[in-house]
Amino acid sequence: MSAGVAIVGAVQTRYEAKKAHQTYNELVYEVVAGLLKQTGVPMQEIESMVTASQDFWDGKTISSMSVSEVVGGYLKSEAKVASDGIQALIYGAARILAGAFEYTLVVAHCKESEGQGQKITAVMFDPYCQRPLGVLAPTAAGLQARAYMNAAGIGSETLAQVSQKNHRDAMKNPLALRAGEYKIEQILSAAAYADPLTELMAAPTSDGACALLLASPEKAKTFGSRAVWISGMGNSTDAYWTDRDLAQAVALSQAAKRAYQMAGVGAKDIDVAEISARYAQEELLYGEALGLWARKDVAKVAASENGGKVNPSGGAITGNPATVAGLTRVAEAYLQLSDAAGAHQVPGASVALAHGADGICGQTQAVVILRRGEA
Repeated sequence: MSAGVAIVGAVQTRYEAKKAHQTYNELVYEVVAGLLKQTGVPMQEIESMVTASQDFWDGKTISSMSVSEVVGGYLKSEAKVASDGIQALIYGAARILAGAFEYTLVVAHCKESEGQGQKITAVMFDPYCQRPLGVLAPTAAGLQARAYMNAAGIGSETLAQVSQKNHRDAMKNPLALRAGEYKIEQILSAAAYADPLTELMAAPTSDGACALLLASPEKAKTFGSRAVWISGMGNSTDAYWTDRDLAQAVALSQAAKRAYQMAGVGAKDIDVAEISARYAQEELLYGEALGLWARKDVAKVAASENGGKVNPSGGAITGNPATVAGLTRVAEAYLQLSDAAGAHQVPGASVALAHGADGICGQTQAVVILRRGEA
């Protein structure tokens, strides 16, 4: 079994409301070509690739077929994960840890602008009792926001503060879709999304792609400080959304415990965290489940800047598409630990947490812990 696995490169597109000028394979080509240039690794040396895409969003079955040749999958070991991209990363890392490959290319893509979002998200829900009522992902997000607000004893202003902080931080991230210095009143009075959420408390429709290259310890040696090590991973899937407390994130707590134990760290050791929160309440709920703060402190956390250590990129609420959001969190964590985050760099960060979620109200959760230094 291999002694470890490192991330040696990460490239993202700029996230936009609509990338009509690019087809799916052109979108993926942009990040793959950029990654090969960044790392200097020729495609011929990459024998393993794991892609993340979803048939409903791409509007075709076996959606990975659109990008197979672009990721170099011809006559090689290619696999697809129909979930958040962080799950593809975990699968790709397992391939290297098993000693099967020296490199694994991990890519996620999605163009939300070309899908019928309401019909697509409706497919997640029970077809007999809930879909006929028109229940959608925004509906569930609004219900979860209300449940969490009641449980934590907070109001809409607290959620607005989370949104305000993230959009301000996104002003330092050139890839962010939506950024700005919004006033609390602007956020609260924005168009309704799903009560109690407004549009500025939820991620906008976006298109984009992200690619990372994973390497074995032997291959990672040549990358020096650009190699960032995956020291812990964990994932878990919770019960269906009507069979659990939406004000809790039990699956995330389980995933985090596994990742922390594997990495030999605790929440207190995390220098920077990229939390995949597409809705304002999720950052507070998920940070609590990750052990970064206690429920009694969430109002104080929302009112603070967290030292710039939580979602310094602006996070998913500023615009990352489904399937891509979690892999983007890993890419951003990698940038932090390789000192390549630019204006939103957190000085001195040596241990980072990246998180991804999928399903209704975060039914499926995953956590990856990254470190600078040796394997």
